[in-house]
Amino acid sequence: MILEAKQTTVAYRCPHCGTGVMSAVGIFNLSADMVKLKCSCGESEMTIRFGKDGKVRLTVPCILCPTPHHFSVSSSVFFSKELFALPCPYSDINICMMGDCNHVKAELSRTELKLLDMLEKSGLESFDALQGEQILSDPQVTEIVTYVIKELDAEGRIRCRCPEGVEGDYDAEIGRDGVRVTCNRCGATKLIAADSLISAHEFLNADSLELE
Repeated sequence: MILEAKQTTVAYRCPHCGTGVMSAVGIFNLSADMVKLKCSCGESEMTIRFGKDGKVRLTVPCILCPTPHHFSVSSSVFFSKELFALPCPYSDINICMMGDCNHVKAELSRTELKLLDMLEKSGLESFDALQGEQILSDPQVTEIVTYVIKELDAEGRIRCRCPEGVEGDYDAEIGRDGVRVTCNRCGATKLIAADSLISAHEFLNADSLELE
């Protein structure tokens, strides 16, 4: 009797050139060691490992974030679903698909249209530029910083050049270098570094924010 080997199709989209990278992956491939899916541009790769606990662990490049995301799925999900997609944790964009070849191709096409629409609305010219614009360094860092800014504003602990008794009107703008807080009334401003979780957690303990 010949047993049919388990196999599925896996795909991701290269964050540098935007190409959909797709390959068939079998249980025997994973049993050997680690499977790598590399984009033809040479700038990205996805890795797949089969653990002793029966879990399949994937490291997936993200079209929106500068660092890959790590996922763990059961082998039954990995090999048995017609289509199973893994989204970027910080958006609703699917960055990895697995399942039947035709279903995976269709999902790649669907996400490509969504990304192209995002590019057009952002006024950007390439997927690489989209990645740089969308995420500062780590989305969790930005979330921490913006949360603290909102809390300080709500508690009246942001100080600027406005006269005493005059309430400031503050905006927070996310940029490549950090989160810039500006008072629309007096023009005072300050850039909050958001290049690491360490700097974000340091800011989390801030008692006040002085705009200059």
